[in-house]
Amino acid sequence: MSYQTTADGTAYELHGDPDKPLIALIHGLGLCRGLWDAHLPALTRNHYVLRYDLYGHGDSRPFKRKTNLTDYANQLVGLLDHIDAPHAHLVGFSIGGMINRRFALDYPTRLSSMVIVNSPHDRGAEAQAATEERARLAATSGTMATMDAALQRWFTPDYLANGTGAAQVIEWRKHMDETSYAHTSWVLADGVKELIKPTTPITARTLVMTCENDPGSTPAMSHDIAGEIAGAETIIVPELRHLGLMEQPQTFTDAILEFLSAQQ
Repeated sequence: MSYQTTADGTAYELHGDPDKPLIALIHGLGLCRGLWDAHLPALTRNHYVLRYDLYGHGDSRPFKRKTNLTDYANQLVGLLDHIDAPHAHLVGFSIGGMINRRFALDYPTRLSSMVIVNSPHDRGAEAQAATEERARLAATSGTMATMDAALQRWFTPDYLANGTGAAQVIEWRKHMDETSYAHTSWVLADGVKELIKPTTPITARTLVMTCENDPGSTPAMSHDIAGEIAGAETIIVPELRHLGLMEQPQTFTDAILEFLSAQQ
């Protein structure tokens, strides 16, 4: 796919009409901007869409040191500056939903609204320890060490047997920078702590979505996220797991567009 790059090596694409409201799409750990392929046709009907790769993912260069959530929020604001966009609606999946929350805290005037998709919150001690252990395994054993177990958490059994998304996810992870994967795994594990009941509350108009059977970004977590943001809405998609937006993209784009239409 064709793309442009910023001075810091961030790969990005712009789709649709520049005169329409801007949506920025943020993918998850080990994925890339291709996550949004199936969503673009619907999103670009009435919006200008920016999608990009996190540091060390897809076609973006690795960051110069170990990363944290603020680095990813800064990557996004730098990208908005690069394309001369004063503000944007943010749609973030998984760690992307953490990045858009960090962005909301650090750059509230640059945010039109946000959608948090299948993103973690307070995991509790046992689940937090398990997530940190997966991050340590990524650092010691490489990007593919947790892949098989991840696919079981991310897709329904029927989709794993009959769909094409799992093979695509494997290819995306195989082609990313190993050190960046390890660093981003730790941000996903540990960075969530700074988003729980922040000292300065998030005030952005917000939709929080997850799937009924997502073990790492549970319905309870989504309700907790929404409970900390005044006026936030919550949608729980039945049956699906973490990467439900790949199994049923229209379910997610329909909900996102309905939410965004109310923000115009």
